Amino acid sequence: MKSIFDETVYQEILSRIDNLQETTEGQWGKMTVAQMLWHCQFPLRIAIENKKPKGSGNIFAKLFFKKALYNDRPWRKNLPTAPALKAKETKNFASEKHMLKKLVTDCHNVRHRETWNAHPLFGAFTPQQWGQVQFKHLDHHLTQFGV
Repeated sequence: MKSIFDETVYQEILSRIDNLQETTEGQWGKMTVAQMLWHCQFPLRIAIENKKPKGSGNIFAKLFFKKALYNDRPWRKNLPTAPALKAKETKNFASEKHMLKKLVTDCHNVRHRETWNAHPLFGAFTPQQWGQVQFKHLDHHLTQFGV
């Protein structure tokens, strides 16, 4: 499984983001390209901020979805999005693209961190799994927009 912590994969992700244009249309789903760029920032922030989660996560998410986050099988199209992560208003393409690239770089740069707190929903990940889940989420949405 690819990981955002791998230098080649990191550069590939940045290049794919660069290939997005304000007029790029999704091949599925309802988000605009700017909304997708905004949406993709959240998982990166969770990893970068490395905050201790409140509670113990969601047992249903851990049991049924966690392994799908970092295995080699692509996610299916039109998966439901958590309400808090749905962009309901128009987003600025240029600023969201810039912020996503910054967060991808910030996440790549913390790859050697020794301590990783648990994900607030899915629980503990190894550093390797953190890199893989970041890649998989970005890859899913970049593929959604044809890059």
